[in-house]
Amino acid sequence: MAKVLMIHPDKCTGCRNCELACSFEHEGQFRPGASRVQAYTWEREGMSVPMLCQQCDDAACVTVCPTGAMHRSTALANLVDWDAGTCIRCKMCTIACPFGNARYDAASSSIFKCDTCQGAPECVTFCPNGALEFVDDEQHVRSRKKAYAAKFKDAFQEVS
Repeated sequence: MAKVLMIHPDKCTGCRNCELACSFEHEGQFRPGASRVQAYTWEREGMSVPMLCQQCDDAACVTVCPTGAMHRSTALANLVDWDAGTCIRCKMCTIACPFGNARYDAASSSIFKCDTCQGAPECVTFCPNGALEFVDDEQHVRSRKKAYAAKFKDAFQEVS
């Protein structure tokens, strides 16, 4: 059975360990800007949330990619994947993502988005509070993810 990353915003303390683990896993350095997960904190609301690729069923980043660099990967359980060799760095995927979870990194000339660390996400391993979980992709889990995604989309639209 396929697995998905589940976010539990109520458990996130904003420690940003997920960012450090991710950047070290992918880039070999502790550089939060090189992370595929970003922990956002809203001070006034007293809330922190780790944000990463939602692996959308109808992924806008895949739809707008003119070269197919952003695509569904059969090797990664049909997750949205990025191919550096095919990418022309047009950044259309970063504009299309409604959650801002596909990002361009100028330092490495790369698109950063979660690839679940090939099925063993480091962000989950190093989250001390269980704000991130890698769980079986069951219908009730997908429904919960979609509900959170809708809330985040509404919250981001209010901020814009």
